[in-house]
Amino acid sequence: MPWLSTAAHARWLEQETDRLLAFGRRSALVPGAFARQDDAGEPVDGPWELWIACRMTHVYALAHLLGRPGSAALVDHGLAALAGVFADDEHGGWFAEVGRDGAPVTTTKAAYPHAFVVLAAASATTAARPGARALLDAALAVQAEHFWDDEAGMVVEEWDASFTELDPYRGVNANMHTVEAYLAAADVTGERVWLDRAARIVERVVHRLARGHAWRIPEHFDARWNPLLEYHVDTPAHPFRPYGATIGHAFEWARLTLHVRAALEALDGAAPEWMLEDATQLFAAAVVEGWHVDGAPGFVYTVDWTGAPVVRERMHWVAAEAVSAAAALHAATGQARFDAWYTTWWEYVGTHHLDREGGSWWHELGTDNAVSRTIWSGKADIYHAVQATLIPRLPLAPALAPALAAGLLA
Repeated sequence: MPWLSTAAHARWLEQETDRLLAFGRRSALVPGAFARQDDAGEPVDGPWELWIACRMTHVYALAHLLGRPGSAALVDHGLAALAGVFADDEHGGWFAEVGRDGAPVTTTKAAYPHAFVVLAAASATTAARPGARALLDAALAVQAEHFWDDEAGMVVEEWDASFTELDPYRGVNANMHTVEAYLAAADVTGERVWLDRAARIVERVVHRLARGHAWRIPEHFDARWNPLLEYHVDTPAHPFRPYGATIGHAFEWARLTLHVRAALEALDGAAPEWMLEDATQLFAAAVVEGWHVDGAPGFVYTVDWTGAPVVRERMHWVAAEAVSAAAALHAATGQARFDAWYTTWWEYVGTHHLDREGGSWWHELGTDNAVSRTIWSGKADIYHAVQATLIPRLPLAPALAPALAAGLLA
């Protein structure tokens, strides 16, 4: 039975959205920001992390747009943290980590969390929260001045605190989330430049890099954008910069390519033909090399440049991106095979990743699908899981928050 067109499944997705939102509420601490959560949902000690604060602000902006009472206060809590505890009033931008005493722990300014500042601000602006549009304008100004590299058609990775020294490392993960952020910014501001930049990033990463490496996306580069294929070969399970190709990112890039395609079609009536073909190829390669490849269901984390598994732990966000990519390809093509994969993977999530007693999803499973903690401990945030419950019920464009504001939720 095709789940993606089934009203009963849509009701289940809505219930799962609310279950996740209820779990995440306890991460908001006053004073401060949003904390990581442990297995039971209790906030854990440690510095405030910009990416967590932004992702939770974004999620509760979506919750407010869904009409969930009490969510606006959580959005405002996140906006206050971005304007306060994380903001660098001297040099601009936002600190990646700030101690509970208010002192920066990490003073570098990185593209990955700055992309989430844009996303959080865009979603909060759509939710009409006070101060959100000013934050969005400031975040986009930082993007334009410091992160966007027009010659490369990509964003650079990391500056020092004063934005004077640029690290030579370049990364694709930060660019991936920048695509998501720029799509939201384009919809919220009406400024075409952000969509065009998102399209340029996708063209380079998907149409050139992925296609040129047998649909395995190089993640790490030097300052001239030469791939560093052996980067972190000695620490392959790095949570943000792992060695090899990352299966979950193939699904995520496939989906983002389709979002860009839909946005271009909405504005121009057409998009490059390669976008659908490449998204389909990326998806297919991730299925072949990532799903059920070691005798048990689940997605391996990474593979090497021959497609052999490297890190075999199953991450919750990979499964979330797999179901989202399947839903996106079904929306783009109408083909039943994507609905079949979608159903298969939700069955897997429901059997193994969902923690029906403690709440949220188990963030990491071992090869036996028992809870594992080699890379992730606890349940850091609910961003990937919540989006996996909404993407199947929304069109490919506009971005999630503007789509909810327009009443496009199925």
